Amino acid sequence: MTLLDGRRRRHRLGAALTVLTLLCVAACDAAESDEATDAPVTIRFASYNYGTPDLGGQGVQELIDLFEKEHPNITIKPEGGTSKELYTRVQAQAAAGDPPDIAQIGWSKLASAADNLPIVPIDDLASADEVKTVTSQLLPGAIEAGNVDDKLVAMPFAMSTPTLFVNAKLFRAAGLDPAKPPQTWEEVKAAALTIRSKTQQQGVYLSAANAAKSDFLTQSLINSNGGALLSESGDVQLDSPQAVGALSMLGDLTASGAQPAIADDDAISLFKAGKLGMYVTSTALMASFTKAADGSFELRTAGLPRFGDQPARPTYSGAGLVVLSKDKAEQAAAWEFLTFLTSRIAFGIITEKIGYLPLRTDSAADPALAKRLAQQPSIQPAMTQLADVTPYQSMPGRRSDQARQILQDSAVAPIMLDRADPPSTLAKVDQRITELLAS
Repeated sequence: MTLLDGRRRRHRLGAALTVLTLLCVAACDAAESDEATDAPVTIRFASYNYGTPDLGGQGVQELIDLFEKEHPNITIKPEGGTSKELYTRVQAQAAAGDPPDIAQIGWSKLASAADNLPIVPIDDLASADEVKTVTSQLLPGAIEAGNVDDKLVAMPFAMSTPTLFVNAKLFRAAGLDPAKPPQTWEEVKAAALTIRSKTQQQGVYLSAANAAKSDFLTQSLINSNGGALLSESGDVQLDSPQAVGALSMLGDLTASGAQPAIADDDAISLFKAGKLGMYVTSTALMASFTKAADGSFELRTAGLPRFGDQPARPTYSGAGLVVLSKDKAEQAAAWEFLTFLTSRIAFGIITEKIGYLPLRTDSAADPALAKRLAQQPSIQPAMTQLADVTPYQSMPGRRSDQARQILQDSAVAPIMLDRADPPSTLAKVDQRITELLAS
């Protein structure tokens, strides 16, 4: 054997050992990966729907139970709370370095959350192909809602449009036809006053000054009167004729006696008790209202009323799910949970038990969901509106959440409940918010 032959043999042996080493490393990595994937992991899920009594909370628990059955190594630890308090609590937890792994954030708070919470973008949770596979199954408008600065930060979970809930029993008692619900705000006012005079019950209530301080209904009214909360350049325009006109209608309902000057929670209780003819809010209360009406009164629904001949232009309410965990194993588990929550079966539960709309592009082709929807025709008006919904507008800057609260507390609530003058009130609040956002 020559020296060259020996070198060749050693080279071949070295190459073979290198290949074996690489194969061993790959096999070990795969084993460790499988072991990590199968290792028990617990993730915390903060959800205001979980904190909702009756069917809303039960629906979230059903989703958790089904997911854990399919993923025995992953435990979901839910944390409830009201919509109003949940975001504040999550902020405090994040500041203390202990946020939940997943948090349900309302669309009206998402821009603020993107600035103030350590959100892990959806694209960072899985491979590009996996993310594309999941997100391509969702409605484009839902994906757009979860984007902040062209980055998907929240997985769409819950979406609804404003719905006019009608107590058909009170309508008939007042001599009104529930099969022909009011189509304009003038008709709503007239029907409400008729209900008051003929039945001695309350007429209508708009969930504009709600406890969560969500402005989705405020924006829907301004949009439908031909305006918008923000100009194309992003400036607040609450003092516009369209905004003043929209909120003047809201105040006039109360001043005329068509709408009681009470808190939103009290109005919900009145409607459930059969003592309120109409209630305008999100379909998130659909399941709860359906349960309350059973055996008491017939529940009907219609879309958001118009301003005269102008088309209704509602925006959406609801929430997305953001991931806040820094731990890779918990992020992987969170991704599995988010993926499950976008499935057909999950949206079936979300629609039937909570009242939000199915957000998959193939929902119409799902026989099980189609059957559910056929049994729940009251959700159809909201679904029809979703096809042409106006995008929600978030006020710009890191103080957007504070600005939204000022809008609701200092403009909407006083005009709706305390008979504040709409033009002067909106002018003052417009200036206040503009200065806040610029600071």
